[in-house]
Amino acid sequence: MRVLLSTYGTRGDFDPLVALAVQLQALGADVRMCAPPDEEFAHRLAGLGIDAVPIGPPVRALMRATAPPSPAELSRYRAELVEKQFDVFPSAVSGCDALVAAGLAQVAARSVAEAAGIPYVYVTYAAVNLPSPHHAPPPRPGWPEPEGADNATRWQLDADRVDAQFRAPLNGHRAALGLPPVDDVRGHIYSARPWLAADPVLGPWPASPGAEVVQTGQWTQADERPLPADLVAFLEAGAPPVYVGFGSISPAPDIARWAVEVSRARGYRVLVSRGWADLDLVDGQDDCFAIGEVNHQRLFGELAAVVHHGGAGTTQVAARAGVPQVVVPIRLADNPYWAGRVAARQVGAALDGPTATLESLGAAFDAALAPETRARAAALGAEIRTDGAAVAARLLLDSVR
Repeated sequence: MRVLLSTYGTRGDFDPLVALAVQLQALGADVRMCAPPDEEFAHRLAGLGIDAVPIGPPVRALMRATAPPSPAELSRYRAELVEKQFDVFPSAVSGCDALVAAGLAQVAARSVAEAAGIPYVYVTYAAVNLPSPHHAPPPRPGWPEPEGADNATRWQLDADRVDAQFRAPLNGHRAALGLPPVDDVRGHIYSARPWLAADPVLGPWPASPGAEVVQTGQWTQADERPLPADLVAFLEAGAPPVYVGFGSISPAPDIARWAVEVSRARGYRVLVSRGWADLDLVDGQDDCFAIGEVNHQRLFGELAAVVHHGGAGTTQVAARAGVPQVVVPIRLADNPYWAGRVAARQVGAALDGPTATLESLGAAFDAALAPETRARAAALGAEIRTDGAAVAARLLLDSVR
């Protein structure tokens, strides 16, 4: 049996599908994966024996642009990605028995699966991405958020925008494949039974009328890599430090520098993760240490707190480690949602990145580092599941068979 997996995005989009791929391989399936052509993604897939199919422009270059793309540029990127998908997916799906697509950007995936006559599964990594009266849609790049509208109105506007961007080109390609047109593009992509790959304790699905959502648990791969020797030496040289890192995101101006200042003011040493933004905050003092890509699963349990952007992966790894969190998201995708979940579970503090100040960040630190917060974080960590990818792999193969 062979399964095609597909996503387009940063590490937070890519890593969960890799975890699923590893579990599928363990059950005897062959795996092929469509992903951005970034060198680090290709190297990772090659090392795991996963057949890589590059698609779209490199993501890291887009994320490191000196200025964010304009709404018109984002619209063009989205349109070009759909065209590229319809070029690449038909050959990529050849010989496959199922297709799993992660993220709303996978516009062509279901149509190609239909034409090939194979099952299609849509997966998302946060409940906020699926329509529900309990929450509004996540912020989408280039699409302004309406003010004062209720959740139902916002979801309808979101569907209208997706239709305006994608319905005409999607239906043109469907006609060429001999498939009927679709009216609701977002609903078509999500399918009637989407999967939610998020931990049910930290990020539960709020039961909604008419929605059949399969929550498998977060898709993670056990990381056995040792920490670099110089990092181990830093950790052993003093009390647990505070981690400051924003993954593939460029944080709001001054946030990372303030986080270092606030940590030092409270007597904490600091680990600065350079990330895709290539943060450069180390000033030569021995209480601040810069790191690149390291094993977060092994590192986070050694820390006093984790300051980050609210990515699904970072939030859930920190939760599993039982470490308090300070989440400072920009208004993008599911980052505000995960900040809200950390605050709701009282295992840390959350700020709005664009409006944060040095004073509000300091108050967030004090709340996150309080003994009662640390106790709640440790208790939550004991509840977090680690078998989501294995659950999903078995469910997928059983459904196909």
